[in-house]
Amino acid sequence: MTLPENRRQIPAEERLIFALDVPDLDRARTLIRRLGDHVRFYKLGLEFFLSGHYFELADELKQSGKRVFADLKLFDIPPTVGRATAQLARRDVDFLTVHGNDGMLAEAVANRGEMGILAVTALTSLDRGDLDDLGFACDVEALVLSRARRALALGCTGVISSGLEVAALRREVDDRLVAVCPGIRPVANIDEQKRTLSVSEAFDAGADYIVVGRPIRDAGDPASAAAGIQSEIARIFS
Repeated sequence: MTLPENRRQIPAEERLIFALDVPDLDRARTLIRRLGDHVRFYKLGLEFFLSGHYFELADELKQSGKRVFADLKLFDIPPTVGRATAQLARRDVDFLTVHGNDGMLAEAVANRGEMGILAVTALTSLDRGDLDDLGFACDVEALVLSRARRALALGCTGVISSGLEVAALRREVDDRLVAVCPGIRPVANIDEQKRTLSVSEAFDAGADYIVVGRPIRDAGDPASAAAGIQSEIARIFS
């Protein structure tokens, strides 16, 4: 398959996004120092956002040459989403997640500046039973494809999607959408993530980036764990 320019030019070492899910600045800085050059792209989510040091750390990462993914999953009335997106766009953040409907996504796209907007399709912690509980009368793949089509039409950069649905997304939606895949588990999975894939499975399916958190953070040697994943990615894209 011939990839579009926006996907083909992603540096291999940036395809691993580390989920920096820690509660305070000291632990975040310690992990960043330990990981060194093995991680070039960091995801900062809600837990760290509530530490009170979100923008301080985002600025530090950007100043050190790293990339930053603000995983805030904005969901509010469209004007509020638009204004929040405009605020974040001033911080030189690379990606922002929006977890809303067409109006919210459209406002985020209109106010993004140079920042990429990623539409959340279906959280990797949800399975068919969870969708039933939420009132969605469709299976997970149908929901992901529906939201991906809307994201593309509204001008989003890409989507957050489990690797389990990426192959269908590539086949049935469009190859231009950047696909960021969380729930990557290099080893057997025993946590709350229900829809997971390995590193190679996700990229073989069509992922552009993978998000890995606990398998790196909780490893005896986080730098070695990240280096191992980077070596696997390098082999895949060599």
